[in-house]
Amino acid sequence: MLLAGDIGGTKTNLALYRSKEDLRSPVREAKFPSARYATLAALVHDFLSQIDIPGLKIERAVFGVAGPVVAGKAKVTNLPWHMEEGQLEQLLNIPSVTLLNDLVATASSIPLLRSEDVFTLNEGKTTLHGTLAIVAPGTGLGEALLTWDGAHYRVHPSEGGHADFAPTDAFEIGLLVHLLKQMNHVSYEHVCSGIGFPNIYAYLKSTGTFNEPAWLADALAQAVDQTPIIVNAALGTVDATDIPENERRPAEPICEAVVKEFVKVLGAEAGNMALKVLATGGLYLGGGIPPRIFSYIRQPEFMEAFKAKGRFSDLLSEISVHLILNNKVGLMGAASFGFEN
Repeated sequence: MLLAGDIGGTKTNLALYRSKEDLRSPVREAKFPSARYATLAALVHDFLSQIDIPGLKIERAVFGVAGPVVAGKAKVTNLPWHMEEGQLEQLLNIPSVTLLNDLVATASSIPLLRSEDVFTLNEGKTTLHGTLAIVAPGTGLGEALLTWDGAHYRVHPSEGGHADFAPTDAFEIGLLVHLLKQMNHVSYEHVCSGIGFPNIYAYLKSTGTFNEPAWLADALAQAVDQTPIIVNAALGTVDATDIPENERRPAEPICEAVVKEFVKVLGAEAGNMALKVLATGGLYLGGGIPPRIFSYIRQPEFMEAFKAKGRFSDLLSEISVHLILNNKVGLMGAASFGFEN
């Protein structure tokens, strides 16, 4: 038996697997509110206490963690959990525990994806065993690549999301200048992740191009996290089906402009990643944000920005691009890593 986990600051998903052939049908699976537990060990014990399998023995556990993993130690972003592989082995009585960065776990799932798990933005020409790349905007901007070793794909983590933001037009030059007044280094993560929406919004508001309605100004002023408000206001009544009826409003032009700019920058950086690693096997969009703004990403602007690489535009147009829709790829990837390594 293998225990896999997708550990986030808000929620934790756990699943128990018998073999790699059962990655889509775990023996048990459950979701937990992370903040309700003092430690990961306490949460896992709660999960296992609900499983009635005589003689259950878990041989290995692999947890994808929303935060950096260094020398077998990790801390979840937005949680006071400090985790160590050796300590977890003792507390959980599991012989082998592995902590993975959550993007490494997600990337490990890519070779397992089926057509129903993705939305193809560009068919391209996929090369068998070609290098794969993933760009995943969520709370931060994660990036990784996978290379073929002759038998399997191997994941290579990257911190490319922290590379210098490169403007591609006059608006983005102004955005960069605006952000440089507030920080000494502006990365793609500052523009193209959850923290990017408020940054783009603040600059766009400062230009005076759009009016800011009073209700939106009040909501943003009171919010701890402004991103959901901006995204929901951009989606309006057409796409924001998870918003209660009495809170729905028409899409706000200023927020629509923010999301459109976000998508354009995401397209450009995805194209950068595809060029840097020569992702002839395909480029995948992961993270929680792309599915949320799916109606914007499927518009031509994303792929136009992706391919706008001068002499290499033709090469980029031949790279397949897919948006990951399956929200269980973190679990699948963590389990796959455990069975293969």
